Amino acid sequence: MMCFSHECRYFIKKIVSVPNHHTMLKLNNLTLLKLLILLLLTCVTDKNHRMCSNHYNNFHLSHYYYTSTTTTTTRSSSSSILKLGLNGYIKTQNIDYAAKDFGHIKHFPPSAVLHPSSVSDISSIIKHVYEMGTNSELTVAVRGHGHSLHGQAQAYRGIVIFMESLGGRERKEEMHFNISSDHDKMMMMMSYVDVSSGELWIDVLRESLKRGFAPKSWTDYLHLTVGGTLSNAGISGQAFRHGPQISNVYQLEVVTGKGEVVICSENEKADLFFGVLGGLGQFGIITRARISLEPAPNMVKWIRILYEDFSMFTNDQEHLISSAKTFDYIEGFVIINRTGVLNSWKSSSFNPHHPQEASEFVSEGKTLFCIEVAKYIFLNDEEDHDLVIRLLLKELNYIKSTLFSSQVSYIEFLDRVHVSELKLQEKGLWEIPHPWLNLLIPKRSIHVFAKGVFGNTVKKMNNGPILIYPVNRSK
Repeated sequence: MMCFSHECRYFIKKIVSVPNHHTMLKLNNLTLLKLLILLLLTCVTDKNHRMCSNHYNNFHLSHYYYTSTTTTTTRSSSSSILKLGLNGYIKTQNIDYAAKDFGHIKHFPPSAVLHPSSVSDISSIIKHVYEMGTNSELTVAVRGHGHSLHGQAQAYRGIVIFMESLGGRERKEEMHFNISSDHDKMMMMMSYVDVSSGELWIDVLRESLKRGFAPKSWTDYLHLTVGGTLSNAGISGQAFRHGPQISNVYQLEVVTGKGEVVICSENEKADLFFGVLGGLGQFGIITRARISLEPAPNMVKWIRILYEDFSMFTNDQEHLISSAKTFDYIEGFVIINRTGVLNSWKSSSFNPHHPQEASEFVSEGKTLFCIEVAKYIFLNDEEDHDLVIRLLLKELNYIKSTLFSSQVSYIEFLDRVHVSELKLQEKGLWEIPHPWLNLLIPKRSIHVFAKGVFGNTVKKMNNGPILIYPVNRSK
């Protein structure tokens, strides 16, 4: 069964690495306008389809009140929080770190940074700001791991709440697991973990794997806070099956805009629950989450294949996400005029299935499309995975000489982007501006989009990765 237009959308992520602050992006204004219109039209959030926004951004609470800001009044307002009896601590000096984020585009210094040691600290701050009334210019922003792109987690002359202080790395706060010992598959699927929103997903993964379980849905990069991605969406190659991360949450603890601490779920205070999930921090601050777990594989068969024809590429992607028996992870990306693509794969532990033909493949001057898939391998699993993979690949129309595969541990696969991060840090290319665009494009529009963007715009200014893959709208 194929994926029809009302059933799927294409998730597109464009990342541009800018070598310095003076480099300007030369996008055609009309093309940019079209991209923005597509973004606005497709990011529709409701309780059934909660897929909107950049899953790499950390969350922020909206400015509660807007008035013309004056330095004197703002400093007076922010100094009043120092009188609150908090369990954590407030910093007013050496806080430039709170005026930076992954985007490295905006730089808004706050007046103070709260490092909370309890949810009550956050509640006290928010309640205090709320009670100051509409004449206050004091603003509040919530910062996870600082992976926002355009200053969303910053608060100019305001208060930044540093959520990682609630996480295990600073406070050693325990995660609470509920793991079903019943071998019934449906009962095992009811397993979950309660975690602070300041925890990093990589730490949640490590602790879950000690118990043989793991969350179902991921982002490509795991060194982000739980609250950060849940306030956005959390989309990766598992989303076609499980939905984004926000579709795999049983319960939340939230601090509302009035400073109230509320427990909510799909069945209790549902409006708040669905509002904060993917709500970009506009409806409250997620302070704790109950995350669905499933049995974790111990190994992963990781595969890449190439296409020159965009229609074949999208047809095969849609076929894979619509099939009852398919891979466990399905993504895709665009490669534009890259020299020695297959050689670079070989240097990163991928093995060619057709070495001679692969060595003769020319990628220079071409726009290529890669499908990246993975099949999970469980301990004591009797299934012939190699046979299953061969049968799945037999149905696809890729360039046969470009089949590459690798077998890695589950954590190595999920944490794959961190390896690239470390390499970029060594070269000084991580702490640079990162213009970034995420789009959800309806299936009926994807070919028009691809012709205009991949055929023209990105050829002129592309120097960062472009991810493109379908997700089931029903998830």
